[in-house]
Amino acid sequence: MNLRDTNLTQLSAQTYDVLVVGAGINGAVSAAALSKKGLSVAVIDKGDFAGETSSHSSNLAWGGIKYLESHEYLLVNKLCKSRNHLMQSYPSTVQEIRFLTTLQKGFRFPALFVYLGTLLYWIMGRFFTRFPEFLSSAAIEAREPVIDTSNAQGGFEYSDAFLHDNDARFVFNFIRGAMDNGAVVTNYVSAQDAQFIDNIWHVAAKDEISGEPIAIKAKSVINACGPFADAFNAELENKTEHHHVFSKGVHLIVNKLTKVDKVLAFFASDGRLFFVIPMGQKTCIGTTDDKVDSPNPVVTDADRHFILDNVNALLNLDQPLTMADVISERCGVRPLAVKGNSGSSDWVQLSRKHAVDVNTPKRLVSIFGGKLTDCINVGNEIADTIAAFDMPLPKPHAKWYGESSDAHKQTFLDRAALINLDALTPVYSSELLSTRLWRRYDINALQIIDEIQRDPQQAEQLMHNAEYIRAELHYAARREMITKLDDFLRRRSKISMVLRSSEILSSPGLLEACEILFGEQAEAKLAEYQAMIAQRESSK
Repeated sequence: MNLRDTNLTQLSAQTYDVLVVGAGINGAVSAAALSKKGLSVAVIDKGDFAGETSSHSSNLAWGGIKYLESHEYLLVNKLCKSRNHLMQSYPSTVQEIRFLTTLQKGFRFPALFVYLGTLLYWIMGRFFTRFPEFLSSAAIEAREPVIDTSNAQGGFEYSDAFLHDNDARFVFNFIRGAMDNGAVVTNYVSAQDAQFIDNIWHVAAKDEISGEPIAIKAKSVINACGPFADAFNAELENKTEHHHVFSKGVHLIVNKLTKVDKVLAFFASDGRLFFVIPMGQKTCIGTTDDKVDSPNPVVTDADRHFILDNVNALLNLDQPLTMADVISERCGVRPLAVKGNSGSSDWVQLSRKHAVDVNTPKRLVSIFGGKLTDCINVGNEIADTIAAFDMPLPKPHAKWYGESSDAHKQTFLDRAALINLDALTPVYSSELLSTRLWRRYDINALQIIDEIQRDPQQAEQLMHNAEYIRAELHYAARREMITKLDDFLRRRSKISMVLRSSEILSSPGLLEACEILFGEQAEAKLAEYQAMIAQRESSK
């Protein structure tokens, strides 16, 4: 019996202190915090972990510099503090990156005035990052010749932070932490109905893979459904102070466009922020920022043209980018928290701050909005909220986040050196294999070392340029609840973002990867993935 099957049987085995519905960043940190602090926790998601908004971000952890323009100084101060704390807590994963920003002539503010804003931002960030620099057009061109400075008035460099791996991988590590602390977690399980009877929540759930019904009981429920939180509250007949409006964000992934590993920041033709973001040997460009009514967005030709037209106008490329250059697409909604019925008309000015609404008589908590930068605060706030339901936390001061200690890391590095692990790093890789494994798996990377020590073939890559070795797939099969091939290729890893679908499907190692992940179901899971890709391509 695999991990998911085991957890499915456990969902009905007891009455949990907390049921978390939704396993994006808000649900993941809620489960990680509550389980570490000693409560019994169950987590379900109708799709895969981080399957919606939390896997479609810009992979940035930033302090909200754009909110200075709307004078939300307290929010910027809070986000800068959260960003710094995240960088300190996850030094291998969340790291400082420079933003090279170019302002065009005719921009609504002079470049020097905007630069003064970066100084204020640096001060509000408690001098945690490198000092901002004002740059002339010539200085910008010298640092990154690909930038078209013919219409630039100048610019600046400042610092924020980014995620080395993809956002979904970051979210999953909180899920993994919750499981390590006893939480019963399952993907592809939906909540069909819920009733609060005799002070207990009775949730009728369904296994979306088998169709089998599952009965779950819990003393409290956390609605962490992200963009679907309003719909779930409607099903529960739960009236809340907040609701969501949606902004669609689209990014396109192309081959690397820049010589420097910096985020190139611009203001697009319509005044919205536009980024050129490094992603290893690839580049992520975007984003759009369009109000939509549905939490299920799709990429349109207008989105693609907007991004391609702007990147071609802002950069000096040897050849203009076309759709033929696009390797993959990211598309999701930002659920923006709105109080009452206001906010729909001025949604562009809405920030990504989170809100928590509480139905105390029914011990029901709803989380609105939020972003990766503020995730630790969300986890702590939810733990305090649940404790206030007269559900004391057995270990209220337990720390539930952060990388393992330097001593644990040194133990891993010593083991890696014993088997000469870094000599196996592919020549095209931008970092050592030991660095990559520690960042992805923390102390659990020792299990991968064990696999390689037992069988050196476990250090071989199955798919060229994918930067995943055979031992990682064995680990994922045991520990990461891979239910569909897309779970691994898109969310536990970023393979399907940096390789074209045709490259993946033609890879000689793909079938072996499926055999490692799914055993006897390998061919069926591969066929399922092929059908998904065919459907996606036909819808473009």
